[in-house]
Amino acid sequence: MTTSTKAPENLLKKLRSGHRYVITSHINPDGDAVGSSLGLIRILRAIGKGAVVWSRDEPPKLYRSLAGSERIHIGTEPPSGFPDSFDGVIVLECPTLDRCGLEEQLGDLPVINIDHHLGNEHYGVVNWIDTAAPSLGEMIYRLSQGLMVNLDQETATALYLTLVTDTGGFRFANSSPAAFDAASALVAEGAHPEQVAQWLYESQPESAVRLLGEMLKTLEIHDGRVATALVTQEMFESAGASSSDTEGLIDHPRSIAGVDAVALIRQVDDDQFKVSLRSRGDIDVEKLARKKGGGGHRNAAGYLAEGPIDELRQTVVAELQDTLSRSHARASQIDRQGARLNM
Repeated sequence: MTTSTKAPENLLKKLRSGHRYVITSHINPDGDAVGSSLGLIRILRAIGKGAVVWSRDEPPKLYRSLAGSERIHIGTEPPSGFPDSFDGVIVLECPTLDRCGLEEQLGDLPVINIDHHLGNEHYGVVNWIDTAAPSLGEMIYRLSQGLMVNLDQETATALYLTLVTDTGGFRFANSSPAAFDAASALVAEGAHPEQVAQWLYESQPESAVRLLGEMLKTLEIHDGRVATALVTQEMFESAGASSSDTEGLIDHPRSIAGVDAVALIRQVDDDQFKVSLRSRGDIDVEKLARKKGGGGHRNAAGYLAEGPIDELRQTVVAELQDTLSRSHARASQIDRQGARLNM
């Protein structure tokens, strides 16, 4: 299998030296966060370690079929025995510690930081950051190799799901050779691609489909290349939906021919909104999100912002159009330089 890097020795040593860990990830966990957490807890148990997955927010309904999802500790109240009976906290997919939403509750326990996002602040006593990784779950697979753990079917399936969700079903730009190598290896270990496909694409709750219908009513296309859509509290109520039903909504406007950048603006409080961004190719929305205090990847990022929602939408459209213009200018400059070199 082709990989970016092996799991570092200081990480392997740290995990072997402890007895019990808390595993947590970012607020509003996605498929990579959930699958990586559930895969890692099974890997730790395979080497005789105790562990608990603790998430501030409830995972999306799509991932409740994953083995162990029913035992995730949800909320801000600590799990039983915390912190005295734990040796450390493993934080997954969080460029900053506060991204997990539990920074105050974690206290003074040593933090192990594993991430593949740009801009990670290296806040752990051990930091393993690989921005080339196609998913965090692919890094957890490499970690299992370093710990010499043979994966069972449930663990392989959880890690395979992280690849499918973070690469958009192997459609996004991060669908690298490492992604396909890991997918092949995980299937060989027992992962069930057809089961994952059924969970993700053929098991949508009615509330999520109704919310999609509400969202599509707000869809706007700006100059053919930028799409925006809204999800408000009223739409959640009308659809009988919750925040966990928003998983994958942004992929629908992203699929429109000619659209290169998408923003989904979701209301999280009276005047607070989550702006999710998606793009194609070399169009970098991570830089835009980072300027706003958020982050992510080149083609998938997000940040929190304040309303009113109509003004926020206008601002986001203008910023995405500027991002597209800059990307086009850079591409034209590269083309001109290439043409001069070939003269």
